[in-house]
Amino acid sequence: CLKLIFRNEMGIYLSSPKTDKFSEDGENDKLRYGLSSMQGWRASMEDAHAAILNLDDNTSFLGVYDGHGGKVVSKFCAKYLHQQVLSNEAYAAGDVGTSLQRSFFRMDEMMQGQRGWRELAVLGDKINKFSGMIEGLIWSPRSGDSANKPDAWDFEEGPHSDFPGPNPGSTACVAVIRHKQLFVANAGDSRCVISRKGQAYNLSRDHKPELEAEKERILKAGGFIHAGRVNGSLNLARAIGDMEFKQNKNLPSERQMVTASPDINTVELCDDDDFLVLACDGIWDCMTSQQLVDFLHEQMNSETKLSVVCEKVLDRCLAPNTAGGEGCDNMTMILVQFKKPLQSTEPTPSATEPEPSHDEPSSSK
Repeated sequence: CLKLIFRNEMGIYLSSPKTDKFSEDGENDKLRYGLSSMQGWRASMEDAHAAILNLDDNTSFLGVYDGHGGKVVSKFCAKYLHQQVLSNEAYAAGDVGTSLQRSFFRMDEMMQGQRGWRELAVLGDKINKFSGMIEGLIWSPRSGDSANKPDAWDFEEGPHSDFPGPNPGSTACVAVIRHKQLFVANAGDSRCVISRKGQAYNLSRDHKPELEAEKERILKAGGFIHAGRVNGSLNLARAIGDMEFKQNKNLPSERQMVTASPDINTVELCDDDDFLVLACDGIWDCMTSQQLVDFLHEQMNSETKLSVVCEKVLDRCLAPNTAGGEGCDNMTMILVQFKKPLQSTEPTPSATEPEPSHDEPSSSK
């Protein structure tokens, strides 16, 4: 049926929500996961995700990416971020945290120049959001070009060699599980939460402009905050993409108004850990971390298929109308259950003990 598109003060919405879902389940010998995503009331789906059970023989990778201004950056991250983590030399040396940090910055680097423009055009809509051109008619890769050379991004020639990167952006919240170690990297307001004996522990921090450290960086980079938004526009202090906020030539990437720099949290898993949740803020707008953990425990008592549990969360959060804004966003959630007992086959690096959550539902972008 035809769905009309209309705008109110909270955003652009459909006349009725799109409630069909993409869901999947998977498992290996260490964990099982379920995920689900739903467009909801939004006029387009800008979330993306990745669930790679076997990044290598000992490691799983899971990530959620919440796009804004378009879907291209979230889809780009879902396609390439885990590949960069795996290929970084720090990862080969066993330093997962450094590999994650470098890979977040690498996303911004890869999206610039000719090959970045071309890859984003392939992932984007038929009319490219940042060029206005119809895809495929402006640039066609030459025979034998760099498509099979994953590290040649900066050297491809073409009419968009000076492309500064996309104005759309995306949050990124990823979890890497290796043996008994959990590494969480986050930029933006998607969130990772672990349930330990039924208590919710936030393993990431929502990067909002009002936070003192974020505010200080924004102001020093020449920006301002109005109505809780960077330059009155973006309700995030950290994100991948959003290149219009990263143009101060005198500052390194980590000190720009908006930065892709992730917080890295390392936690040693134990037998008290029930499950892990990664979700975009479409969920956290509607439920606190503890409320979600409680709801999941209740649902998992009667439902064993984790993707179905995720679907129930999405249905619970979906607003009956768009009057208030909450429950009207795209929604994506990954639920990870650990198989016990948790075994370790190598010494564990230093890890931090998670802090219990005392959060309130966040405000939407």
